[in-house]
Amino acid sequence: MMTFIETAQRVRAIIKGRGRAFSLALVLAGGTLLSACASDKDDVIPPDEPAEKIYNEGLTLLRKQEPEKAAKRFEDVDRTHPYSEWARKSLIMTTFAYFEAGKYDEAIASGRRYVSLYPGSQDAAYAQYLVASALYENIPDITRDQRKTRQALDALEEVVRKYPNTEYAATAKKKIEVARDQLAGKEMLIGRYYLEQRNYTGAINRFKIVVTQYQTTRQVEEALFRLTEAYMALGVVNEAQTAAAVLGYNFPDSQWYKDAYKLVHAGGMEPQENKASWISQAFKKMGLG
Repeated sequence: MMTFIETAQRVRAIIKGRGRAFSLALVLAGGTLLSACASDKDDVIPPDEPAEKIYNEGLTLLRKQEPEKAAKRFEDVDRTHPYSEWARKSLIMTTFAYFEAGKYDEAIASGRRYVSLYPGSQDAAYAQYLVASALYENIPDITRDQRKTRQALDALEEVVRKYPNTEYAATAKKKIEVARDQLAGKEMLIGRYYLEQRNYTGAINRFKIVVTQYQTTRQVEEALFRLTEAYMALGVVNEAQTAAAVLGYNFPDSQWYKDAYKLVHAGGMEPQENKASWISQAFKKMGLG
């Protein structure tokens, strides 16, 4: 049996050029590569077939860039040798293989099962990260319902919360920003529609969500301009001036601020912050105002 270091070195040599995530998954597995190769027609598993042999056939299929077939072999280990250490290793590899194959629903189910069965395992963080990443890959177009985006955001935040000192947390944080921007973008899409329909109150409510919940996204600049626009249309001058002033203070070089300034100035006023406004208070809470 190879040592862990020898296994890692051999795996890296085999998968050179496949990418870091693939290398990490195989190293975490800690298995050895055998010369045996899985048969495409091997649907029936002999009852005495060793778990290690089936497992290594899965690794071989991964090396051959056949992840879905590999996932099936890893599942065979879990089915024929349940509760064994090989079954545990195979379950994390099943999750990875399905993720590589683009079978995200299967990866999510497998990863969640791993975290449920082995919450204290050193690979639990990786399993949770794969679940979150699979959900992230399922994020829909901004014009569609964003329930899956929220699910992805929750799962990514769980990675950061449970495993803050891992490399997975660092990567998850980047994906969190993208997911948050997606949710903010959806609010902006609806808000702009209401604005076009002259439903100014409905529009303001949507832009308010962006300003209060998604201040760190790129959507907030336009949200402040749209608030200026909506409040000017309603004749609520103080709030329009405040939205423009907060926009100018936090994003002085923004084209949105230039447009907001022109809009307020056209009404014979200047941007002026009302400290009691919800807009001003929202930015103070974030330390931006």
